[in-house]
Amino acid sequence: MRRVLVMLVAGALLLPTTTVAQPSTYECLIYPYVHVAVSSPVEGLLERVLVDRGDLVREQDVIATLESSVEKAAVLQARARAEIESALKSNQVRLDFGVRRFQRTDEMYKKDLVPLKELDEAETTKLLAELGVLEAQENRRIAEMDLERAGALLKLRTIYSPVTGVVTERMLAPGEFAKQAPIVKIAQIHPLRIEVLLPVTMVGRVTVGMRAEVMPEVPVGGTHIAKVSVVDRVVDAASGTFGVRLDLPNPDYKLPAGLKCRVRFPVAPR
Repeated sequence: MRRVLVMLVAGALLLPTTTVAQPSTYECLIYPYVHVAVSSPVEGLLERVLVDRGDLVREQDVIATLESSVEKAAVLQARARAEIESALKSNQVRLDFGVRRFQRTDEMYKKDLVPLKELDEAETTKLLAELGVLEAQENRRIAEMDLERAGALLKLRTIYSPVTGVVTERMLAPGEFAKQAPIVKIAQIHPLRIEVLLPVTMVGRVTVGMRAEVMPEVPVGGTHIAKVSVVDRVVDAASGTFGVRLDLPNPDYKLPAGLKCRVRFPVAPR
């Protein structure tokens, strides 16, 4: 009996075992979603720089202003022109008078009390008054357009943040001349961008919209869920890999960019 049991155990040890393939992890890097070098659209002397390295800025926050006394004066002048009503009102008075005169002259002409010449003069006066009102209205519209243009030029002297993110570097300070050089650099870190290279065996197994687990390196650690946003359609023949990008939400800004990480997709490699 003991010999039979020994044989059964030995036979069981020789039987092939079935193992379940587990999804592999791959090395990845965490980048800012975008990294923007913000510069001025116009040349000018920097009056203020309101942010510094490490500051959190929101989209459309003011980050710097240029000296703009000339542009402010131009706006005031254009506004004054746009608000002038004397020309329009005076021409409207002439038109009202021309209409009344023409009506009276027309009635008198029908009764043969005035010659045709006076009727023609009255009608011409009325037409010229109408043209005067039209000209005043057109001048008013042009003045309003000049005001809008002056306001747009003044707005260009204020530099706004194009994204919500963290200031990573300040290049210029108040008093320096802003031309084409960046004033500050801003990194958008919500969401974060995960870049990973996968072996060619994963082609067709990773698709846009798929969710994956991202594990940043120590000391951050933890497991975070990211979504695939880009899958390269061209494989690098030399390395036998293709690129995949994932978007990782980071609303509380707890995860810094620049870390190494590992990513696990919910599929096992072939």
